[in-house]
Amino acid sequence: MDYDNRINILKGELDKAKTKKAKAEATLDSLNYQKEQIISQLKNLNIKPENLEEEINKIEKDIEMLLKEADKYMPKDI
Repeated sequence: MDYDNRINILKGELDKAKTKKAKAEATLDSLNYQKEQIISQLKNLNIKPENLEEEINKIEKDIEMLLKEADKYMPKDI
């Protein structure tokens, strides 16, 4: 059996795994940074992250109401 060849293959696979791990860690760091930025923006808007779904629903209802209101003023005989 060619032990040198098997060892070289294993080293190559280990290097690939290390590269993937480093990329994954960099992606995780980037996503954590983005998360903190979003949380900071929400705090500036006086929105708690745990209430985000509720706020989105409220805004969607407001948009729907405003669209209905605007539709009232649109000419119907075009």
